[in-house]
Amino acid sequence: MSLLARVQHGNTPKPPRILVYGTEGVGKTTLGSQTLRPIFIPSEDGLDQIAADKFPVATTYDDVLAALDELRTQSHDYETVVLDSLDWLERLIGDALCRQYGVSSIEKVNGGYACGYTHALSFWRELIDHLNALRHERSMMIFLITHSKVERFEDPESSPYDRYSPRLHKHAAALVCEWSDAVLFATRKFRTQSEDSGFGRKRTIAQPIGKDGGERILRCIAGPSCVAKNRFGLPEEIPLSWPALLAALSNNHPPQE
Repeated sequence: MSLLARVQHGNTPKPPRILVYGTEGVGKTTLGSQTLRPIFIPSEDGLDQIAADKFPVATTYDDVLAALDELRTQSHDYETVVLDSLDWLERLIGDALCRQYGVSSIEKVNGGYACGYTHALSFWRELIDHLNALRHERSMMIFLITHSKVERFEDPESSPYDRYSPRLHKHAAALVCEWSDAVLFATRKFRTQSEDSGFGRKRTIAQPIGKDGGERILRCIAGPSCVAKNRFGLPEEIPLSWPALLAALSNNHPPQE
């Protein structure tokens, strides 16, 4: 069959690949538990207070792959696989590399000079291959969770500034963010104001907007304060809840491969 005969026409909708990152306690795991029939693959012990189906906590990288393989090959009715969290999974990848090269730190892999983080990309690509198989063969949504960090961003069009980003090494973060259909920053809404601190000085304070320490939102579009993106035409921000996210996804076009 020729390539022209295999040309696809129109949209080819598939389950979304979503990465949510944010600070501790903002509600990332709770959001994952509200998705469509989720099953968690935890790499950290933080699900005790959340009612959700989950595999035993993964203590090695191979544990994660084994769980993904079970979901691909065995009969089940789960619709979403939730990896919680990627930054703890990154540690498992580092441990696997250290065992492979017989060293005590990823910084020493293959002689050092950050070679370990480059070699780690082969593990991340293998992980993505397993997730792609679940998405294509089992029509499962992929929901990835990680914590956030504050990084210095050297903007060539302005002065450098700090912004939130996923707490992963830059090589892994670039790969996972590019692969994901949506990278969403979970945070709380604050307003800032200046007040007199004495001796002619001003200080800036942040006050939460809403109850319980601030209204919880998902930022869906990148800005100076955070890394974000989406292929769905989502608004700049939406409430941090699965019904709100599902409604926003349903009102916009599905991602294209």
